[in-house]
Amino acid sequence: MGQETVLVSGGAGFIGSALVRYLIAQTTLRVITLDKLTYAGSLQALESAQKHPRHVFIKADICDSAMLTQVFQRYQPTAVIHLAAESHVDRSVAAPQPFIQSNIVGTYALLEASRAHWAGLRKPLKQLFRFLHVSTDEVYGDLGNTGGFFTEASPYAPSSPYSASKAAADHLVRAWHRTYDLPILISNCSNNYGPWQYPEKLIPATIRRALNKQAIQIYGDGRQVRDWLHVDDHVRALWLQLQHGQIGQTYLLGSGQPQSNLAIVVAICELLDELKPLALEALPQPTTHTTRGAVSTGRPSYKQYIQFVKDRPGHDRRYAIDATKVKKQLGWQSQYDFHAGLRETVLWYLRNPAWLKQQ
Repeated sequence: MGQETVLVSGGAGFIGSALVRYLIAQTTLRVITLDKLTYAGSLQALESAQKHPRHVFIKADICDSAMLTQVFQRYQPTAVIHLAAESHVDRSVAAPQPFIQSNIVGTYALLEASRAHWAGLRKPLKQLFRFLHVSTDEVYGDLGNTGGFFTEASPYAPSSPYSASKAAADHLVRAWHRTYDLPILISNCSNNYGPWQYPEKLIPATIRRALNKQAIQIYGDGRQVRDWLHVDDHVRALWLQLQHGQIGQTYLLGSGQPQSNLAIVVAICELLDELKPLALEALPQPTTHTTRGAVSTGRPSYKQYIQFVKDRPGHDRRYAIDATKVKKQLGWQSQYDFHAGLRETVLWYLRNPAWLKQQ
């Protein structure tokens, strides 16, 4: 895409900031980062890009149509990568409205601004323009114990207000392609992990609670399975999709390394036992909230803080992705081994303890 300009919505969030850092470091694009800076957005995560001459940050709400019109008129983007979204399932269960507003109304506003901009472009730039919508595998619902995998042909069956709002956004994006010919692409990714993730999500939340010697709460029996994708693998895939993806197509992104929630929590505790061991006097009083089947070694372990709690309403049992399409068409596959990536991630949070104090 040469010296063109990409607009990244939600670019101060976990995945968005990783994408912005990647685009600045690995391409010649001018990057316009648009973010409302809600609780999960952070300029710290953009620090390496902030002073770069090819980067512009704009604090704004994607639901503000007038603002979007001004941004498109001023910066003339040749691509939009739409990541702005409320994304925490627990928050959506407790308060769905922000998810409806941001994920559905915001997507509509950004689609309309993109359509108006695209319609006014001269032919070469019009042919170049792309709208890449970044979504989630949660729109497909629960695989249960079927042993199957999600594919691009899987039916939508969202379970939570969050996944339903993302499903609605996916449908809007496809409708704008079918009805208005807007050149769109959609990606549906599995759970992401890595540095700079807001500490409400499973991996940083587990690290934070363990280091604070607080109960590490696990829903139900902890055997819910997710396919975990390192955020750096994800943003590489998005860049490939933007460059080479077929207009109107959906691509599923996953590492093919499924893990249960319980296995992840235990692995984090074992890494912390190695990297930041508890002092002998830190051994907690005996408790019934221990890992099922764990063997006590007599040494203090962060696993002592694991606690099983009542399952979340509508909690999906298993997600798994068949990423054959993106591998065959775009030549992408994940580079991170999960356990190596998890170790690297835990080390990052240990080196950046201030990040874990947010909540």
